[in-house]
Amino acid sequence: MTFLNSILHQSKKHEIPFDHWEYNNALSEEAIQEIVGADVPDVSRHNLSYDGTRAIDGGAAEFREGISSGGKAIKFRCFITKENASEFPNLVKFINELQAKETYQVISKMIKKDLSNSYVRVEVICDREGFWLKPHCDIKEKLMSGLIFINNESESEDLGTDFYNEKMEKVKTVPFKHNYGYLFTSGPNTWHGMEKKNIVKERRCIQVNYVTFKTDWKVK
Repeated sequence: MTFLNSILHQSKKHEIPFDHWEYNNALSEEAIQEIVGADVPDVSRHNLSYDGTRAIDGGAAEFREGISSGGKAIKFRCFITKENASEFPNLVKFINELQAKETYQVISKMIKKDLSNSYVRVEVICDREGFWLKPHCDIKEKLMSGLIFINNESESEDLGTDFYNEKMEKVKTVPFKHNYGYLFTSGPNTWHGMEKKNIVKERRCIQVNYVTFKTDWKVK
């Protein structure tokens, strides 16, 4: 179990500016290749500009509340679902690992939240030049949040996620290293985002969540 082994043996807890864990080598090479090959639409080709949210065009704030009819925003997001599972067999294996009791119980103890009735949500992300993400705290429905970076294009490690304190001062950047991730649980002071930076080709990663709202992937 690649992800669980990473959490158990290759992770480190950090407490500043809020509790979070960084971990290494969580994905199989096969899963990485599926992330690299995933077709994520280029916003710039659709006369849209980044607005500092993952909704891209600001369309449908409801999307971020877990309602899947997210207007235009959904066209630019690549969630792994039962519908497209055949395109991502190794990412489905990764999701199955997240669904497994032995995995979510370990995460539950780490973040001090009960995941036994949660759902897994995984999204392939490909951010391109112009992307930025304003400092925000995740919705309470996200019991666990995090990204795993895929930096196979020698992009700058500075393209990782920025973490902020309560004064909105940037405290650290989680490095954009290949097959390197972080996780934390939502809370009132878990401010994170990404300032405008120079993306040469793309900033590819996957977003990994345990959530309270329904997805295709209920924990087991």
